[in-house]
Amino acid sequence: MLRSPAWTRDELLLACALVVENDWDELREGDSRVLDLSDLLRALPIHGGAATTIPKFRSIGSVSRKTSDLASNHPAYTGTPTKGGRLDKEVITAFISRPAEMLRAAAALRQGIGTGELHKIPEDPDELDDEGNSAIEGRLLTRWALHRERDRGLRARKIARAEKLGQPLQCEVCAFDFGLSYGALGKGYIEVHHRLPLHASGPRETKLDDLAFLCANCHRMCHKSRPGESWRSPSALRAEISQIAPDS
Repeated sequence: MLRSPAWTRDELLLACALVVENDWDELREGDSRVLDLSDLLRALPIHGGAATTIPKFRSIGSVSRKTSDLASNHPAYTGTPTKGGRLDKEVITAFISRPAEMLRAAAALRQGIGTGELHKIPEDPDELDDEGNSAIEGRLLTRWALHRERDRGLRARKIARAEKLGQPLQCEVCAFDFGLSYGALGKGYIEVHHRLPLHASGPRETKLDDLAFLCANCHRMCHKSRPGESWRSPSALRAEISQIAPDS
């Protein structure tokens, strides 16, 4: 019999949000919220055809047990915790350190699935890092955000407005200017990045002021995730760079 694949950050995000809303207590199998989450997890565009080929994939019982893992591995839990995994503990830590942000991420993910938006967006190689890890908010919100940033029409409007206002097309983090460095080849070229990640802003319509100009290197570093971390904004990346001691 085929075994259900391991839980991903996206799935844990949704499960942990329920646990948080339940005052960090597990949810029993008879709870309607468990049934709802089971249906939602079976609809996520992550595990291919698992929902149709594995009868017990994200069953009500398995969802309830996962809420027990998440609740019992909270540092304040006084009983004997269940085993839990590394990802469980990373997601728990994220919800403890920034609960409002993580709850917004869960709400955005639910909205993307509910509207069918996430089912329309193809997988993106950049939704995972070189080691196959995703940001703490999961790969689906990353996929959605990357898709929005690569909207050619939106980028063109952002560049056109800057040129009309006489603003330089340079990186807002390191001030790199493609036109100055590459001449005619780089003239008019720059990449755009959301100042706030989708999980923080919510899946609202993107405005031009929501976008920042970045060079390719800084854009990559803004999106680069590390275990237990979110993406960073251009201002956060500038602050991180400022902490680097110059070579002696």
